Amino acid sequence: MATFQTLPGFREFYPEDLARRNHIFRLWRQTAKTFGFAEYDAPVLEPLDLYKAKSGEEIEAQLFSFTDKGGREVALRPEMTPTVCRLVGAKANALKRPIKWFSIAEFYRYERMQKGRGRCFFQFNADIFGEPGPEAEVELIALLVQCLRSFGLGEADFYVRLSDRNLWFYYLEALGVDEPRIRGLLGAIDRYEKYGDDAFQGYTEKFGPLDPALKTKVLEFLQIKSLAVLETTLSTIGGEKLTQRLADWRKLLTALDAMGLSKFIEVDLGVVRGLAYYTGFVFEAFDRKGELRALAGGGRYDDLVQKLGGPALPAVGFAIGDMTFSLLLEERGLMPTLVQAPDVYCVVGGEPERLAAFADINALRAAGYQVEYPMKAIAFGKQFKAAAESGAKLALIYGGDELAKGVVKIRDLTTRTETEVPRDQVTATVRDFFTAS
Repeated sequence: MATFQTLPGFREFYPEDLARRNHIFRLWRQTAKTFGFAEYDAPVLEPLDLYKAKSGEEIEAQLFSFTDKGGREVALRPEMTPTVCRLVGAKANALKRPIKWFSIAEFYRYERMQKGRGRCFFQFNADIFGEPGPEAEVELIALLVQCLRSFGLGEADFYVRLSDRNLWFYYLEALGVDEPRIRGLLGAIDRYEKYGDDAFQGYTEKFGPLDPALKTKVLEFLQIKSLAVLETTLSTIGGEKLTQRLADWRKLLTALDAMGLSKFIEVDLGVVRGLAYYTGFVFEAFDRKGELRALAGGGRYDDLVQKLGGPALPAVGFAIGDMTFSLLLEERGLMPTLVQAPDVYCVVGGEPERLAAFADINALRAAGYQVEYPMKAIAFGKQFKAAAESGAKLALIYGGDELAKGVVKIRDLTTRTETEVPRDQVTATVRDFFTAS
């Protein structure tokens, strides 16, 4: 008989694994709500055209796509941004601005598997629509930092690299580079950290040899790591676009500093993000040790809502992937041991006692308490052992003597103390115990 296994790159979650995943999702969800973000969800299957020429060549090549039984070309979603733009665009006129939405959802990409990357993964996504200024980036970067800090991570564990595609455009424009070549250079810059000079190969194949003087200026700009150096470098160039963009940089960094977040932020113009739709500030979070892939990434994409058929609407967002983030928590010893234990364990005698206990078990569960009992008749001694091993705080004992007296014996499994209470007071007594503790 064939043994069926999970498809390569896909994951199953046994109860203990799911408990850890739910712990991460719970803190992400709580954090987003403290920032005033509303949660949404969307279909996992979308029209293939939603991603073609919108997400970029890299993601397009990784799609799980097929023709469905209705003859439609469809794809499992590889990311959420095109979807949320479609949703917001459809009801933009009825939504109060700024629109602050978040989701926690699963995504699929057919790509090479490696540490922190599979073919299915979950992401926390947060986006703001309707705010054109850097105030939206302030709010989102603050949310990103808090989403990581809420698990106990600090400045020694992660940092956010901040860059700006608009600034690159304006800078290269001022050097006399036209738009197609600027986009080609940004593609090379995106790969430079990983591939070095080989990153320019795609540019030279398309546009011919790169002027050495221009390459020098690009690499010098790439090395800038502070606002002060950035201002000094651009002071000799001038121009209204660059002047205004520097003002946006100052506003963003000043606000993050006022929030006490500057220790998490580093200016790094080597980050340009590979997705085709980014238009302005871009940012990525990394672990300080540099041992893992990016923890999170995002940026501004002011044109995408309109490209997908909606109104012109500025937007900025980011996503945190669960796989790399889980690895970081494990490596830092910040993934808690999550124990699933009942509140109450019922020790029952024979069939009459079992039937008598069922009413209390049902009432306690209806009141929100987790209650366990042995499904089959076993000796009292084994039941008490099971109660202790279950992690329950209380044991309710239903024996023949208790049933005859119309009482239930309640044992505190921590202190080993016992009391008897009338049958009709069991739920109230349990509630009082947990309220006091």
